[in-house]
Amino acid sequence: QKTMFFNLTVLMILIVILVYMVMASQFESFMSPFVIMFSVPFAFTGVILGLWATNTPLGVMAMIGIIILLGIVVKNGIVLIDYTILMRERGMSVIEASVTAAGSRLRPILMTTLTTVLGMIPLAIGRGEGSEMWRSLGMTVCWGLTVSTLITLILIPTVYCVFATRQEKRSEKKSAEK
Repeated sequence: QKTMFFNLTVLMILIVILVYMVMASQFESFMSPFVIMFSVPFAFTGVILGLWATNTPLGVMAMIGIIILLGIVVKNGIVLIDYTILMRERGMSVIEASVTAAGSRLRPILMTTLTTVLGMIPLAIGRGEGSEMWRSLGMTVCWGLTVSTLITLILIPTVYCVFATRQEKRSEKKSAEK
């Protein structure tokens, strides 16, 4: 079990690094993937909170749930930031693009989250034979996804606005110096 925990931890670290690299190449920027990855720590916060609140042990199945969670959390961030970038390319200001993207992508993000969480509830509250093995996976995904979605919808547009505004000011300053 100790070896399995180590292997899954290494796998999670590799997943985060590889996902960041793929997003950096897709967005042709280091800022957007960084902003998207900002929601990942809050998924871990939700997992820890959920496992603590339900007195569920962190086992191998919970670690597999965290790997599932990483993919969904990053996807939610990509949906939001990609649309924000599209709105900026269409001529909107940073704040206007963030507000428009958050409003427009609220429904798809909530639909993904609700279907996943509702699909995991039977695993999280299962009472039959063998359910104790799957319970930690369900709890991990339900709690982690709920917390990270709330944070994604509030924090990610805010962080994007801060970084994009700084980047614009830096570009203006460089062009003024030339």
